[in-house]
Amino acid sequence: PCVCLHRHALCEEFRAWLSAVTQIELEPTVDISCAKYEYTDVLLCHDDELEGRRIAFILYLVPPWEESDGGTLDLYSTDEHFQPQQIVKSLVPSWNTLVFFEVSPVSFHQARSFLSEEKCRLSVSGWFHGPSIVRPARRTEAPLPRSPHIPYDHEILYEWINLVYLDMDSQAQIQEEFEERSEILLKDFLKKEKYQLLCEALENKDVQWSRRGPANKRLYETAEEDSLPDILKKFLQFLRSEALFLLLSNFTGLKLHFLAPSDEDEDAGEGRAADTAGHSSPKPEQEETDHHADSNPHQPDQPDNIPEAQDGETQNGSGAPVCAGELRRWTHGHYTLVHDTQATEFALDLLFFCGCEDWDPEYGGFTSYIAKGEDEELLTVNPEDNCLALVYRDKETMKFVKYINHRSLARLKKHANRTGFWDFSFVYYE
Repeated sequence: PCVCLHRHALCEEFRAWLSAVTQIELEPTVDISCAKYEYTDVLLCHDDELEGRRIAFILYLVPPWEESDGGTLDLYSTDEHFQPQQIVKSLVPSWNTLVFFEVSPVSFHQARSFLSEEKCRLSVSGWFHGPSIVRPARRTEAPLPRSPHIPYDHEILYEWINLVYLDMDSQAQIQEEFEERSEILLKDFLKKEKYQLLCEALENKDVQWSRRGPANKRLYETAEEDSLPDILKKFLQFLRSEALFLLLSNFTGLKLHFLAPSDEDEDAGEGRAADTAGHSSPKPEQEETDHHADSNPHQPDQPDNIPEAQDGETQNGSGAPVCAGELRRWTHGHYTLVHDTQATEFALDLLFFCGCEDWDPEYGGFTSYIAKGEDEELLTVNPEDNCLALVYRDKETMKFVKYINHRSLARLKKHANRTGFWDFSFVYYE
């Protein structure tokens, strides 16, 4: 009975008062739900915009609450492109307090991560509906620049990579597994001494990091390449090298290099895996199946905001294999989100992780692949030291990096200066 009375009060007396106060004609339709938030829960930046929503409301039903308990309602300012910029006001939940605001193209807000392990936040929330308002056109973000490979020969592979991965038989086994599953994790990928040098360089205080947003799509830090120590610059060159393009072709069966066999070659019985020195070696016999377009159900999305390629060509219009990538730093509070303007296309995702000692999946920070319009996870890639993750994705697959929650700070007990980890995130296009 109490719930019914509450709903009646919102839909009748309160709706009429709210309509008079806001000068917005509100319809009888009211969406109402109840939510319970507990330790580490978070509702990340969003604007609530959906057809017909005009006023959002939250009724807090909480015990005595402090700002240190987390869970504040954070309101954002916006820039000239109607994108969230920074938090300008935080409202602490309080018993029997009702908050409401107009839903608009600039009504960005979040429920900050909940930090109390003893308390939970109960609330009744929803939306009053009314005539839709005109929404400005969404801004198209500049994509990460794509570029063809850099002309480095096979010697760069022997300088960096664990030699087991340069064995042609190993490459054939990797390709067979990859073509079956559309993903693979290659452990101890780099030589130990090279990996150690990378980790030491990533700790360098001279590296400049830039925050990457906007908050309704992502929040993490990316390195300014000009500020990087030489060893990190050389590793980025390695990831863009012609030799690695060819090696990735051998790992995956994708045509990322002109020496890699095409589907037509394989259909004609001429398939041969090119070795990393530019010669050819016999390719192990495999079942005659179409591995890419049809038999890769888990082919997963791509870096945020790279436009869809047209007519099979890449963004630069050349049709040649290209890549795009960045060095990212992840720590408490960082994430990426699936969003409406996220473009997808066929591509190979590469993730290489550093500084992940004792990283627990409960902290977040893992990459999840999902089918467009679905909630079920197709694949999860967890951060793991000196591991190279390869995932092939299609146009119906999207991805996000799980919010890194408050639990991650427990890692400081074992690693006093390590609040997060790093990854080299690259995407390769045929």
